[in-house]
Amino acid sequence: MLGRNNMSPDRLEAVLMLLMLMVYNASGAFVGINIGTNVSDLPSASDIVSILKAKKIQHVRLVDSDHEMLVALANTGIEVMVGVPNNQLLRMGQSRPTAADWINKNVAAYIPATNITYIAVGDEILTTVPNAALVLVPALQFLQSALLAANLNTQVKLSSPHSMDMISKAFPPSTATFNSTWSSVMLQYLGFLKKTGSSFMLNAQPYYGYVKGQGVFPLEYALFRSLNPNSQIADPNTNLFYTNMFDAMVDATYNSIKAMNFTDIPVMVTASGWPWHSARKEPAADVDNALAYNTNLIRHVLNNSGTPSQPNNQVSTYLFELFSEDLRSGSVSGESWGIMFSNASAVYSLTFEDVATASTDSPALHGMFCVANSSAPHSALKQSLDWACGPGSANCSAIQPGQPCYKPDDIVAVASYAFNDYYHRTQASGGTCNFNSTATISSTDPSHGSCKFAGSTGANGSGMASGPASQDSSASQSQSFWLTWLIAMLLPVLLLM
Repeated sequence: MLGRNNMSPDRLEAVLMLLMLMVYNASGAFVGINIGTNVSDLPSASDIVSILKAKKIQHVRLVDSDHEMLVALANTGIEVMVGVPNNQLLRMGQSRPTAADWINKNVAAYIPATNITYIAVGDEILTTVPNAALVLVPALQFLQSALLAANLNTQVKLSSPHSMDMISKAFPPSTATFNSTWSSVMLQYLGFLKKTGSSFMLNAQPYYGYVKGQGVFPLEYALFRSLNPNSQIADPNTNLFYTNMFDAMVDATYNSIKAMNFTDIPVMVTASGWPWHSARKEPAADVDNALAYNTNLIRHVLNNSGTPSQPNNQVSTYLFELFSEDLRSGSVSGESWGIMFSNASAVYSLTFEDVATASTDSPALHGMFCVANSSAPHSALKQSLDWACGPGSANCSAIQPGQPCYKPDDIVAVASYAFNDYYHRTQASGGTCNFNSTATISSTDPSHGSCKFAGSTGANGSGMASGPASQDSSASQSQSFWLTWLIAMLLPVLLLM
C-alpha cells in the first residue's frame, strides 16, 4: 500500500540519477563545438550566439565561464559546457570556499536562464600541467560539494578532459591502458565519475595520431574515408574491424577504463577536428582534408552507431573549433582549426545537421539511377566515391563491411550506390550526376538482393535506400519512446515509496 513520501534525500538522488542516465542513453549523440578565446578580433557574444543559431548548433563548450557569453546564451536552449581554466585549478583544489565561490558566480548565477549542463575542470591537466595532478580530484570534489549545496548536482555534471597521451599504447584498442604514472590519480578520478554519473572527457584528435604515426596509418583511415580492401585495419585480439581512427581512440579509452576495473562510464569527446592550414612540414593540414574530416565526423556521430567494441554507446562530440585562434602559440597548424574566421566568414561550408538521414524518396526520380561509369579509371572512381561519402554527405552505411551493398572487389558497384544516394538526396536542390565525368544516368535498376537503390520500387515500393542508418534511427526512437513511458509510469511510484 502506498503511503506518505518518506524517501531519503540520498535515495531520491540515486533514483533521479538512474532516470537521467536512462534518458541520456536513449536520446542519441550530439555534435557541439568549442569556442576558444585566443582570437585577435573575437566577435561579440551576441554575434557568436547568432552564428550558433544560424548553424543550428545546440551544444557549445566554452574554455572558461565568460559572463558575456553566458548572458548571451540565456533563453536560447543551447546546452553549455563551461570551463575551469588550468591556471585556476590549483586554487580550486586547495580551497573548498574558493570552489563554492566559483560555482556561485559562474554557474548558479546564470541557471536556469542559461542551460549549463557540464563543467570541464582544467584541460589535459595530467599531460600538460603534471604538477597540478594531485589537486585535480580534490577540485572536482569541492566543486561537486558546491553544486550539491546549490541543488544543481543533478543538472550540472563535472569532469576533466584528457588527451590521448594519457594512454601508453592506443593500438590495438583491446590492450590499451592508461600511463601507469597516473594510476593513483586515475583511480580516484574514475571513482568520482562513477559515483556522480559523469562522463570521461576525451580530446580525440586523429590528425595528431596520423602525423605521429609517420605513415603507419593511411590518411583515409584518419579522415573516415573508405579503405582499400587490402588495407583494412583490425584489432588482432578481438577481430573487430576499425574503419576510422576516431573509433579506435574511443575504444582505446573504454578499454583503458576497463583495465582499471571500472565499467558503465560513458566517453564524451570534448575536442576533435582537423587543421586547414600549416607549414610545409604538415602537408595533411589543408582545407579539403579539414572539410572531409569534420563532415564525416558529424555524420558518423549523428548516425548513433557507437564504436566497434561499444556499438550501443553513442559518442557525443564537440568539434574543435568555431574560430581559428590566431593568437595560439605553437605551430601554424595550431592556429588553423576553426571552421570560421573571426570576421564570421566561413573557412569552408559545414552543416551540423544529419544530412545522411534526409529522405531519398523523390517521386520525380523513380526509375532513374545515377551509376558509376564502368569505363572510368578506378583511381578516379575512388576519388569521387570519397567525395560522395564525405563532403557530399551520401549515406554510405550500406556499403560498409557486413552490409547488404558491400562489394570489396567491385568499386563500380560500390561507387554506384554512393553516387545514386547523393543524387537522389540533392537533385531537388541542384545536385547533379556527374562526379567529374565518372557517373551517368541509367534507367536500369542496379539493385540486387537486399541491396536496394534509391529510385527503386524495391520490396515495399518506397524507393528509399535501405541501410543501417535508418534502422539505427528507428531503434533509437523506439527505445526513447519506451523509456519515456517507463519513466512516466515508475516515477510517481518511486517517489511515494
